[in-house]
Amino acid sequence: MRSSSSELLLDQQQELRKRKLLELAQPKKKKAPKRTCRERVWFYTTSFLAMTAVGGGSALLFLVPLYVDPAISTLAADFVSEPVKCVTTRREDLCGIFNCTWSSCREGCTSDMYSCTHIYVMYSTAPYYTKNATLIPQSDDDDDDGNSSSTVSPSSVPTSTTQSGENFTEEAVLLVNIKGCGYPPEVDCENFTTIYGRENAEFPCFYSRGNRTVVLIHYNREEHVQVIIHYFAVPFIVTLVTSVVLCVMYCDCRCGTERSHRRRRTRRCAVEDARKNCLAPNSR
Repeated sequence: MRSSSSELLLDQQQELRKRKLLELAQPKKKKAPKRTCRERVWFYTTSFLAMTAVGGGSALLFLVPLYVDPAISTLAADFVSEPVKCVTTRREDLCGIFNCTWSSCREGCTSDMYSCTHIYVMYSTAPYYTKNATLIPQSDDDDDDGNSSSTVSPSSVPTSTTQSGENFTEEAVLLVNIKGCGYPPEVDCENFTTIYGRENAEFPCFYSRGNRTVVLIHYNREEHVQVIIHYFAVPFIVTLVTSVVLCVMYCDCRCGTERSHRRRRTRRCAVEDARKNCLAPNSR
């Protein structure tokens, strides 16, 4: 009986030792230090600036090709500020990727063109005066033969005050904008071709001084300037400022001479400390 009881005591002691050894072997969980108010402000400021810089850069990637590039191209073409009289001479509806290198109006600017519409006009350099008139397409009415036709109301077509015998230029290309493409609802190609694709249709237009074979139906210089300011200048400045602030917060912007002097001082201090530590046991 005594031997059995002693064996039980030894087993219990061994189990306790094993538990203690396992507890000692396990790494102690260190409590995460609490952040101070300054560290929190620094962290949230960095996160905000980084997200702003990334957002501004991403916005530039999308806005520059869609809005900024057409606006700059339109301003560079140097269109006239006052409208002139345009007359549609002919319209061509073509098919095939080789025939459709350009189009007067296209919805979407990235996909390949397999069908296109070419509208050619002649314009007079004399100013075109209108009296509160706008182009409004009429609904399709059936002819006597049963064929439907799309027409424009004569009262809605602006009239010109220029005299007969106007000097018209050679044929020019009519575009909905400088790229000849866009996205709804700003660009409606069906309405565009219905109004301006009829032969002998008269309407106000704007020709380019740099390339007189290019004609637009709408031009406003202030609108394009505003597009450049809002869609390029503002995101670019925001991205630049946030990037500079992040660089100042985390980068050492001192001159090279100051950095080299500081490194030399730290090395000297480290060498002196090592010498002192080595001499201390010998002196003992």
